Amino acid sequence: MGLIDRFLGVSPAVTALGSAATGMAEVFTQNATRRMELDEEAYARAIAQAGQEFAVPRQCWFDSFVNGLNRLPRPLLALGTMALFIYAMVEPAGFGLRMEGLQQVPEPLWWLLGAIVGFYFGAREAHHFRHRVWPARITEETTIVPHTTPPTSPVPQARPAGDFADNAALRDWQASLRD
Repeated sequence: MGLIDRFLGVSPAVTALGSAATGMAEVFTQNATRRMELDEEAYARAIAQAGQEFAVPRQCWFDSFVNGLNRLPRPLLALGTMALFIYAMVEPAGFGLRMEGLQQVPEPLWWLLGAIVGFYFGAREAHHFRHRVWPARITEETTIVPHTTPPTSPVPQARPAGDFADNAALRDWQASLRD
């Protein structure tokens, strides 16, 4: 490039002017390459931090105990409901007595129990819903490209409405959107 510069007579002032124009352009439009670099850097930092958190699994008796407790509510609710049906068939009088006792529980306490159970199972369902892999819809225009990370796409630009006969810059912008 130095030989071409000498041949054309390009001075350092022209080079400085070109870099100033580039810097000015980046004020109005985002540098896509730099944005991708920053996104990748942030992603790498987040993954490194997550890796540090879970690098050494702490498996002591308390961790195993808590993991076991976390797995109990669903089986206990299912088996407890089945046990109620069996209890109602084996001893109907005792079952009826206990159900009368449940009728004495105030309504706000039932609402609280419903909220606790609903939030517990709702949180689990929301967790599984957020981490679900959705199948791609296949249309004639769609091409399926496998990827491991979500692709980043540029923000769609608004289509201009109207004729810009009096503004050359807006006419050029409108023409570039048609391409």
